[in-house]
Amino acid sequence: MTISFHHHFREGDYVFNMVMRIIIDHGYKDLTLAPSSLTNTMNDITIEAIEKGVVTNITSSGMRGTLGDAVSHGALENPVIFRSHGGRARAIEEGNIKIDVAFLGVPNSDEMGNANGMDGETAFGSLGYALMDAKYADKVVLITDNIVDYPNTPASIEQTQVDYVVKVDKVGDPDKIGSGATRFTKDPKELKIAQTVNNVIVHSPYFKDGFSFQTGSGGAALAVTRFLRQSMIDNGITASFALGGITKPTIDLLEEGLVKKVMDVQDFDKGAAQSMKSNRDQQEISATWYADPANKGAMVDKLDVVILSALEIDTDYNVNVMSGSDGVIRGAVGGHQDAATAKLTIISVPLVRGRIATVVPEVTTNVTPGDSVDVLVTEVGIAINPKRQDLIDALQDMPGVPVYTIEELQQMAEAKVGKPEPLEYTDRTVAMVEYRDGTIIDTIKEIKD
Repeated sequence: MTISFHHHFREGDYVFNMVMRIIIDHGYKDLTLAPSSLTNTMNDITIEAIEKGVVTNITSSGMRGTLGDAVSHGALENPVIFRSHGGRARAIEEGNIKIDVAFLGVPNSDEMGNANGMDGETAFGSLGYALMDAKYADKVVLITDNIVDYPNTPASIEQTQVDYVVKVDKVGDPDKIGSGATRFTKDPKELKIAQTVNNVIVHSPYFKDGFSFQTGSGGAALAVTRFLRQSMIDNGITASFALGGITKPTIDLLEEGLVKKVMDVQDFDKGAAQSMKSNRDQQEISATWYADPANKGAMVDKLDVVILSALEIDTDYNVNVMSGSDGVIRGAVGGHQDAATAKLTIISVPLVRGRIATVVPEVTTNVTPGDSVDVLVTEVGIAINPKRQDLIDALQDMPGVPVYTIEELQQMAEAKVGKPEPLEYTDRTVAMVEYRDGTIIDTIKEIKD
């Protein structure tokens, strides 16, 4: 039996632990857990479920912390399958993930199951990932602390999809669902990277009226949005749409008329979540509309520019966002593979983090293939994928931005922190990373104790 959850409540989620406690206490065994992703607040009870044989299979976008550590050391009976957000949507639509029961926490619902993510104390904005589960699961259970008058509109999840509505005391902690006021980085290194990313975009052939973009949620990504805003104003350019996980600074661009539409699959902060109900140009989109490679057309197919982060990038431009340099699972595929199909894919990372190189000879786990990556931006300079001669021509003479080969950047990183000892693994596979089309791009082995 396969059960699913969404992760839109992020670290404020109460629903997952509530439901899993009942499932464990009732003695169910051999379940497949198929959430859109797993957050740290879900770790302890998932480990308990694994140890008791309640959960024997997991498919997810990612996992971190104690759960990632446990799985990396062989705790789970069968290998985890990690999928991108678009890959999960494809797998659900093609029947590779067959959800028996979806337990979906919502900040509001009427008695029949009409619900959205925009209203209520625990509002989180877009229900993008949960829309897949609501549409395709055999049984759909909505869990809410806020029953409203019938009919509840706007309805992202409709009563035609819902089998049960369950009222509980509290579905989540509003303060942990999304950060409150989004904080801009003051880190000089991050600011320098962000400024360089902006320079790359502005000097690229894609920076023109009607371009589209996706940024991330980290401090550096928010700084890119701020620099990009000024460049758009200076050059009289408006974007046709911004895509992906959305933050308040992106909504500010919408409200200023610098972006025409925001296509919103999840919201990273309260500002983005709250604006959705009042702004008709902020469109909630499902994971399939966002990034499914097998449907009739996904938003990422129309994406011009994306800025993505990485744990590691290697000299073939392959990117790891899944495992640490110690081999332990500590990340998520998310929309990384999906958005990397953009016309200009920029990876923004510091050359090293602490004593750990970010630019390496070979990534620990390959999540996004090097063919998808166009430019690497670090605080010391950039590297351009040699397959993109057009970008080399466009970017090689940017003032104040040195251009290196990626091998040169890798050697600089190694000169700073030295060569790490090779990791030791057993022969046992603990996880498989699917590419968005369903092929296996890499496997993760059990760490040798």
